Amino acid sequence: QVQLVQSGGGLVQAGGSLRLACAASGSISSINAMGWYRQNPGKQRELVATLTSRGSTNYADSVKGRFAISRDNAKNTVYLQMNSLKSEDTAVYYCNIAGTRSLKFTFDSWGQGTQVTVSS
Repeated sequence: QVQLVQSGGGLVQAGGSLRLACAASGSISSINAMGWYRQNPGKQRELVATLTSRGSTNYADSVKGRFAISRDNAKNTVYLQMNSLKSEDTAVYYCNIAGTRSLKFTFDSWGQGTQVTVSS
């Protein structure tokens, strides 16, 4: 199985910055897409940013111009750089990576989530 381990969450003041990381482990053959999502109690998980294997990115309107998704292929890791943070960015953030494992099996794995709290 492909497992994702998240790091980088925590408490930050409004206007500050934080970087989240998500590293995949397992018999990974290739990664096709990576993404970040966030969720609050009583609300559906929402898309924050996605990154394809070709390097194309997409962002939620609420984070455009403030967040940036990137990757380190050698480390099978996806990052989310969050700048100019607002209190409404407070949520549990989840990473998602999809690709191929053991040469022939597809996978679509999720991290366990990390809390990001922005104080005002």
